[in-house]
Amino acid sequence: MREVRSNPLRDGEFPVLVPITTRWADNDAFSHINNVAYYSFFDTAVNMWLVENGILDIARSPLVGLVVETGCRYRRPLAYPMTVRIGLRVARLGSSSVRYDVAAFDAAEEAAAEGHFTHVYVDRATGRPAPIPEEWREKFQRISVHL
Repeated sequence: MREVRSNPLRDGEFPVLVPITTRWADNDAFSHINNVAYYSFFDTAVNMWLVENGILDIARSPLVGLVVETGCRYRRPLAYPMTVRIGLRVARLGSSSVRYDVAAFDAAEEAAAEGHFTHVYVDRATGRPAPIPEEWREKFQRISVHL
């Protein structure tokens, strides 16, 4: 099990920050962003980065990343309306998997929520794990941190 940090992550620790506008439907009955919305924000940020970097072509990529694990620690609530910045970095790069660290930020430098998100890359046709191509690895390494 991963050790929990006592200090919140800071936005400067992430090489990628993806802005996402919250929606009215993201709020729950307690007037803050519901926990499931954070997972949607994380998924959107990761896939946006993959598309922008030529790793993911949603309709045609021969390899696709399947989510095998996610997690989130909530530090303080966020609420609609606001723009949330999702921090993204690669925490671990395996032969066929990528573990991302993700975090949600409002205007503050300290994370309101911190999480992780793991993709295993598989061959679209067979569904079997496949090695990450070298050109993709180079892109992942650009946003990698050595923890």
